[in-house]
Amino acid sequence: MNILALDLGTSSVRGLVLDADATPRPGALARRKVRLRTGEDGTGTLDGRAYLACLVECLDELAAGGHLRDVELVAASAQWHSVLPLDAAGEPLGPVLTWMDTRPEPLPGAPGPVDPEAYHQRTGTWWHRCYWSVRLPWLRERAGAPIGRFVGLVEYVLGALLDEAPMSVSLASGTGLLDLRRLEWDVEACELAGVGPEQLPALAPRQWHGRLRPEHARRWPQLAGARWTAPVGDGAASNVGSGCVDASRAAVTVGTSAAVRLVQAVPAGGELPPLPGQLWRYRVDHEHVVTGAAYSSGGNLYAWATRNLRLPEGAELDAALARTARDLRVRADPRFGGDRPPGVAPAGSGELRGLSFGTTAVDLLAGLMTGLCRLVADDLTLLESGGDGPTEVVLGGGAMAGSAWWRAAFVDALAPRSVRYQRNPEVGATGAALVATGRVAAAADLAGIGRTDEPHAPNTVAGAPPG
Repeated sequence: MNILALDLGTSSVRGLVLDADATPRPGALARRKVRLRTGEDGTGTLDGRAYLACLVECLDELAAGGHLRDVELVAASAQWHSVLPLDAAGEPLGPVLTWMDTRPEPLPGAPGPVDPEAYHQRTGTWWHRCYWSVRLPWLRERAGAPIGRFVGLVEYVLGALLDEAPMSVSLASGTGLLDLRRLEWDVEACELAGVGPEQLPALAPRQWHGRLRPEHARRWPQLAGARWTAPVGDGAASNVGSGCVDASRAAVTVGTSAAVRLVQAVPAGGELPPLPGQLWRYRVDHEHVVTGAAYSSGGNLYAWATRNLRLPEGAELDAALARTARDLRVRADPRFGGDRPPGVAPAGSGELRGLSFGTTAVDLLAGLMTGLCRLVADDLTLLESGGDGPTEVVLGGGAMAGSAWWRAAFVDALAPRSVRYQRNPEVGATGAALVATGRVAAAADLAGIGRTDEPHAPNTVAGAPPG
């Protein structure tokens, strides 16, 4: 049996084929970049129709290469928090708001939760611009036509391909409208959002499976009999794909953005552990929760520096970073894209301090990368506060694959913890496949976790770019 794993991210759409053990098949990867529209006002949107076209192109490429043979299961890792208003016919009424969009704000006079702490413990979220409790009223005020219902980007694109596309409990938890224990839409959160269940996606039951619509089964006959499983939020999938599936091991993932997270086994209806006030909590699936903190900056810091600074390349950059580390003069606030919840700093909140006429472009890059390391270290301490002490940490993601120096900086910032590195760059897709096959616990023994000082970490998927 083969597994088709989709990674429906913010900067790209990827499809890759894994074997029954969730190991990527060499060369069986298709990738399309997507155009994220950003602006100084905090805009962060995607075009839903263009995104769907990118996914279709990936599937066409895999089919043309003969890679979809023997695929029996389709799993997906998908971005949390996105929202798209649809009209009565199911057509988009505008662009998709992604997690990067910092424009939404509560409407004047909106009351907020009656008991914010109870709300936080119940939904794992806050009354915040990142969540549908604030986003839906804000979108409704700006809609040029009546809104029939709201979906996430994932439900929109899968809804175009499958016989049905309910929202998984993992994706629903990222809306901020889900009761994490009862796994039902939270009454108070829905009241704040101004919606009833009829305007929200149906929730996928345990062990849900979908099938391609007939016209798409004719286009990709190799997938005609494949079962599509409920998508997993990208952060949760990355934890599983990094081998971090219990409270003894935390994942620090740096792709376009960054996050630090812990997974715990908490079945539906089970008592949720206390949640620290500065951390969020979402669902991996019906059996597990993930707790952590996220940051708008990650690999995009490196991309910004590459685009705007005259940096050296390759070994020359590595050597310059190593020299800079001995005398790190620049201190940075890396919040270029603003705060993720619960913070409310707007886009454009990044800062650089300690500049002089001797400051180099490499100094700026090192300051930014180290600034993110410090944020992660502080939040990891919060994550550990309910446990037995420091956890082991596994680094992962495309940005970690691309910079041995950044891995070493995390080792320093997270000391005295043991810090290791997951070499597989496709942790999201791998994690989604493991969740889909019911092997979350087995992920603790994943191969590929090794030392952080490997200068050129091998890519286990031939032709797969980092990030």
